[in-house]
Amino acid sequence: MRAKLLISVALPALLLAGCNSREGTSASYPSGPQEMAEAADTAAVDPGAERYAKNDISPIRAVAQAPVSTFAVDVDTASYANVRRFLTQGQMPPRDAVRAEELVNYFRYDYPAPETRGAPFSITTDVAQTPWNPETRLLRIGLRGYDLGRTQRPPANLVFLVDVSGSMDAPDKLPLVKRALGLVADNMRAGDHVSIVVYSGAAGVVLDPTSRPEEVRAALDDLSAGGSTAGGEGIELAYELARKNFSADGINRVILATDGDFNVGITDQAQLEQLIEKERDDGITLTTLGFGQGNLNDAMMEAIADKGNGNYAYIDGIDEARKVLDSELSSTLFTIAKDVKVQVEFNPAEVSQYRLIGYENRALQEQDFQNDKVDAGDIGAGHQVTAIYEIVPAGAKGWLPDRHFAANRQPESAGEGAGKGELAQVRLRYKLPEGGASRLITQPVEASLMRGAAMPRGDLAFAVAVAGFAQKLRGDDLLGEWGYADVKRLAGAQWGFSQQAWWRSEFLRLVDLADTQTRTASVARREEDRAL
Repeated sequence: MRAKLLISVALPALLLAGCNSREGTSASYPSGPQEMAEAADTAAVDPGAERYAKNDISPIRAVAQAPVSTFAVDVDTASYANVRRFLTQGQMPPRDAVRAEELVNYFRYDYPAPETRGAPFSITTDVAQTPWNPETRLLRIGLRGYDLGRTQRPPANLVFLVDVSGSMDAPDKLPLVKRALGLVADNMRAGDHVSIVVYSGAAGVVLDPTSRPEEVRAALDDLSAGGSTAGGEGIELAYELARKNFSADGINRVILATDGDFNVGITDQAQLEQLIEKERDDGITLTTLGFGQGNLNDAMMEAIADKGNGNYAYIDGIDEARKVLDSELSSTLFTIAKDVKVQVEFNPAEVSQYRLIGYENRALQEQDFQNDKVDAGDIGAGHQVTAIYEIVPAGAKGWLPDRHFAANRQPESAGEGAGKGELAQVRLRYKLPEGGASRLITQPVEASLMRGAAMPRGDLAFAVAVAGFAQKLRGDDLLGEWGYADVKRLAGAQWGFSQQAWWRSEFLRLVDLADTQTRTASVARREEDRAL
């Protein structure tokens, strides 16, 4: 049954203090070649009232001092859709809005499916020459979770938590929310239940749990925007409703749809995260869907989705809504592995230096890998995770200078006889959805892959092109003279499979838009210089 709610529109809008961003330091970006300097200038746009977490570009590591790299997996895709929004509107995205791993993981690659569900995902590794640096190589690590058909998904207890505050009164906000969540209603199966909570100056239930899609759509249609944003209060009410209708053998999830402009209610981010973590540990997860522009709180939405063992997507149009909430709904909802961590140990006999492209805010301490109390990323059915390392072969010219003191240098005999011809060892830890102790998977990467490496081809070429594109948008000077035209050439012939062809062709359009913005900014700068 639907319940009526009187939403207050009189509360004043208060500025959020504690929820503006996660802790972080401002990144510094050294100067590079002229084209890179121009790209960096255009990327450093003022995000205005939008909020993004500050993340330094991943540092270079010497294997002699730091042979092990550890990070939590990331299946979020919000950054790609948000970057697309900026470029489509004729702007370069702010650097901190670009998370390289989310751009790479927006696309699917031709990884093999796991042979059995005993191991919930397969592991693929390959090595290629680096298009932008002849001295280095690229190591790709790919995970693919097992697929789950629509009819195989367990019953879902879903609570839509919808922001109906005044800030949502825009065509790309609440009206798009209604259409997007309507897709979930269209995909309801027998046994599913959906309820709706809204928040503005106050929070309330507008739809009690129902298994009838038409009731969900009707309740969504009736929503309208107005008032300030009691986001914290709304989350508490949504979790309360999810607990009352908890499905022991099913999916229990809150889906938050908002621009992230919380300004009334729980305004301390630490308190909010503690609430979400507690509910996560009790079996209720959280997905965040970002909408609109101008006051998007990207930092908040990414942070609470991480704490809620869910995922964060930015919905910039109905096509993106279909991708996230229709074709990829099983991945969005059904978790097949929890707290997935990746650790790579490099063999100093084969590799002298390395850097991980992206995953800056997913980095873990080495000791965190074996600590089952440390939270990490989750993988849903059919999800894929790709990580790319740029590595310097032993004896090749690297980024770091030689050490002055002999004791600080890698011994000439380092790694002799060790590794049995291995370039690196990849280790993964994960928990099954029902929890328990973590499980370990270990897979060696043969050194022969590096010595016989060719330029990237096929799927790997496309993944590398996307990673390079993300680095350019972030102003990464290690790309040298490699430009947008090179990105497009590398990606251009790799159309992929099924609907991936559409998304990949759109990527080429975004590369063109970024190139145009860079050139336009360069011309404007030269004209300003002449005027002076």
